[in-house]
Amino acid sequence: MNLESIRSHLFAGQAIPAMPLALNEDASWSQQHQRALVRYYLDAGVGGIAVGVHSTQFEIRDPEHALFGPVLKLCSEEIDSWLGENASPLLKIAGICGKTQQALQESELALKNGYHAGLLSMTAMSDSSQDELLAHCEDISQKIPIIGFYLQPSVGGHILPFDFWKRFAEIENVVAIKIAPFNRYATNDVVRAVIESGREDIALYTGNDDSIITDLLTEFEFDSKKQRIVGGLLGQWGVWAKRAVELLEEIKSTAEFDQTWLTKNAQLTDANGVIFDAVNSFHGCIPGILEVLRRQGVVPSNRCLNPNEKLSPGQFEELNRIQNSYPDLIDDDFVSENLERWLNE
Repeated sequence: MNLESIRSHLFAGQAIPAMPLALNEDASWSQQHQRALVRYYLDAGVGGIAVGVHSTQFEIRDPEHALFGPVLKLCSEEIDSWLGENASPLLKIAGICGKTQQALQESELALKNGYHAGLLSMTAMSDSSQDELLAHCEDISQKIPIIGFYLQPSVGGHILPFDFWKRFAEIENVVAIKIAPFNRYATNDVVRAVIESGREDIALYTGNDDSIITDLLTEFEFDSKKQRIVGGLLGQWGVWAKRAVELLEEIKSTAEFDQTWLTKNAQLTDANGVIFDAVNSFHGCIPGILEVLRRQGVVPSNRCLNPNEKLSPGQFEELNRIQNSYPDLIDDDFVSENLERWLNE
């Protein structure tokens, strides 16, 4: 994809899951199940996949694991192999982390493995001034088209003001912003900043897993100018991906919205609160995602590279509750029909 086609694809509104890491019970990497995850998302109809991000576990970069490059490579190659030559466009997004030197190296590795854009985490730059942070973003954008990432403080992000996002939107090679502060005020800041920047080629994506449907339904308006969040790049969409794709298409094709959409939003937020373990400050977020996939058989365990990351007390039982309460959110039938093929072809 060239820059123009990346922008066009993003503006069409895509469901983009954040890729989990498939580990065996002994915490070794299961390449078989990692491939199955890729195949699951592609057959579900996603418009992109984000790899090497929070859901993939930042520890893949640690020398004792050294999985960042191998996971990027496997997922990219599997996407190409599974889709074949005549596939519809699919955006490969690589998570980009660290200070400038590391981020540039990760960008080079992403490009080498066929990724089209980088989701730029700014956590490592939290002590930097606004000017230093923007210079960092500009440097990375010269290497790879970037997707800005407003990450919630509870999992390592920090508050970034309106002025930052307005200046960020002026960086030429920004193609999108993932808005994930889990905060309505901060969400408004980003949308208004993009509007006031005058940029009409930056796609807005929700990363607010606690308010997915509301974000997608809302037509924001500031100073008589309107803007929509067109799609989602979400950890939540790493599970029940088939329903996520269908949900986004329903929203895009619906001319008028009624009360039922607000009910669906409350249900999805309740489910996400359990999966992400919101009551325990998101401690069990990644194990929660993996446990849903483990129950479906797509991954072999809910193990994490960090042995301290486990389901919180009561989270397992809460997962039972939401799965029983919200069958319309769940794609178990789709998974069971295809799982053997994903694991063995």
